[in-house]
Amino acid sequence: MDHEAETHRTDLMTITRYVLNEQSRHPESRGDFTILLSHIVLGCKFVCSAVSKAGLAKLIGLAGETNVQGEEQKKLDVLSNEVFVKALISSGRTCILVSEEGEEATFVDPSLRGKYCVVFDPLDGSSNIDCGVSIGTIFGVYMVKDKDNVTLDEVLQPGKNMLAAGYCMYGSSCTLVLSTGSGVNGFTLDPSLGEFILTHPDIKIPKKGKIYSVNEGNAKNWDGPTTKYVEKCKYPKDGASPKSLRYIGSMVADVHRTLLYGGIFLYPADKKSPNGKLRVLYEVFPMSFLMEQAGGQAFTGKQRALDLVPYEDTSEVAHLSWQL
Repeated sequence: MDHEAETHRTDLMTITRYVLNEQSRHPESRGDFTILLSHIVLGCKFVCSAVSKAGLAKLIGLAGETNVQGEEQKKLDVLSNEVFVKALISSGRTCILVSEEGEEATFVDPSLRGKYCVVFDPLDGSSNIDCGVSIGTIFGVYMVKDKDNVTLDEVLQPGKNMLAAGYCMYGSSCTLVLSTGSGVNGFTLDPSLGEFILTHPDIKIPKKGKIYSVNEGNAKNWDGPTTKYVEKCKYPKDGASPKSLRYIGSMVADVHRTLLYGGIFLYPADKKSPNGKLRVLYEVFPMSFLMEQAGGQAFTGKQRALDLVPYEDTSEVAHLSWQL
């Protein structure tokens, strides 16, 4: 390989170039969606930088408050939330924002409003910050009917109405996985360029996977069908090889591995949490959207996850049993 030539490549498929190419396929487009995504990407870059130097900057540790889910907030959680709220508002393309870290939805000032609603978890897996495990940002985008008279009902749409969804994983590399409704693509941040480069085009989840991912520490509280399924993964009766258990405990990392390697990720309801614990708006819907776009499936155990209709009490609504 001619390394000198590689260092001067300018024909790389950056995420900006990719989104502009997608925009060109829609002559009626005015570029609003492209501008919104560019601000989401900017927020991801900022949080990536903050995560990489969290220890040095003393951003690790509790901020002394709890979020709407009753979880203790880390300093980095608070910072990440502020970053995305400001980035999304400044885009001039959003009218309502719903974050896991906020007790209420944020309604954008009418002078800065656009036609999009964004739901997001600014830093999923934050309990793993201190030990260096991969964490990430999850987001989903809807279009509203009337930006001038927007209400919370605009957010409470089924996941199948999403226009786009994605996540950015902060780990050994910074990877942004995105779908705008026509497949799934993965981009990796090149620190020397400050650009996300297309590294995983047209991701398709393998039809058969050898991995199951679930927190078996909750096994004593599972219902019968869940227990039987996991037992079947470990002790197949058809002569097949048992599946391997891989569970990181960071949803972004577990879903990312499932997308690339196949298998199943479960977060089932149990006796302690009869409605499950995953949040519908900013965890289940975006991840289910990505999984279906990659050729996979996402269920609550009773129905297609993207057919769910959230209701207003988002602190309760959002808990869900979920399988990929």
